[in-house]
Amino acid sequence: MSTKEAARQRFLNVFEEIVEELTQILINYKMPQEAIEWFQNNLNYNTPGGKLNRGLSVIDTYAILNNTTSDKLNDEDYKKVAILGWAIELLQAYFLVADDMMDQSKTRRGQPCWYLKEGVGNIAINDSFMLDGAIYEILRKYFRKDSYYVDLLDLFHEVTFQTELGQLLDLVTADEEHVDLSKFSLQKHSFIVIFKTAYYSFYLPVALAMYMSGITSQEDLKQVKDILIPLGEYFQIQDDYLDCFGTPEQIGKIGTDIKDNKCSWVINQALLIATPEQRKILDENYGQKSDEKEAICKKLFNEMGIEKIYNDYEESIVSKLKKQIDQIDESRGLKKDVLTTFLGKVYKRSK
Repeated sequence: MSTKEAARQRFLNVFEEIVEELTQILINYKMPQEAIEWFQNNLNYNTPGGKLNRGLSVIDTYAILNNTTSDKLNDEDYKKVAILGWAIELLQAYFLVADDMMDQSKTRRGQPCWYLKEGVGNIAINDSFMLDGAIYEILRKYFRKDSYYVDLLDLFHEVTFQTELGQLLDLVTADEEHVDLSKFSLQKHSFIVIFKTAYYSFYLPVALAMYMSGITSQEDLKQVKDILIPLGEYFQIQDDYLDCFGTPEQIGKIGTDIKDNKCSWVINQALLIATPEQRKILDENYGQKSDEKEAICKKLFNEMGIEKIYNDYEESIVSKLKKQIDQIDESRGLKKDVLTTFLGKVYKRSK
């Protein structure tokens, strides 16, 4: 087993313990067996199936901050930091179950969306709430006596609300029923991706590891936020770019942003430089459920040189972020390596 597989397996073992502990809470409430099994299925189907990058990042960050590696953490410390990792994965599961219903998606992580499973349907709405509720049950069990317990709660509540704000703007901007490109702008795109993705995917894992490591000053939290939020925005811009220009083999899914009328970075860049003729082509073809119209948009994006605009953007943002990381003040225990590691995972990725 490779080091990466071993790290993933150790992390997954903690999830099994979490499911048992959450099950025990329901047993203590004298919940009937059928409801207990439903909750267990909800947890197991929706939480551990993805790449687990966010959860594993908490552990990796904690290890860097404590001058060690994740495989050298003792079982007690490992379990505690892994629980913070799983709390983010539960948050992600909560968002995805609800998101798939809002988008009427068909598959998630290569299997049917939870709401489409036989017998689930609208019960998935309550199931998403239960995934969210599970976060606070496990935080209470493991962190209630810690001085930073309230900070953890505060952080999860704040980031949850920020993500929901991003989702709201995304939903009202990219209405699939009424395509109107004049609603799009790079400012809106920036707000959507920062609030919908950057806070919970980039800032939250690092901030949680910092609290557990005792690095809690506002100055340090601001230092990492000022780098991780633009890094998260870059990650999503890269995602938008790959959705349009990447192959399904490369990105592991078929890109749907054009057909779904998404307020993506690609369309916003195109709108900035489009001639009146090109704008007319986009108005007539973007956001339509048609392979032919999608192909027309892609051809136009190629002609407009969006690929070069993206490559120029990537080099400039990476150079800017590297400079910011170089200026990090490490005097209170924060480590530049934490941010360099994140940047390394994102730069020039192809999936």
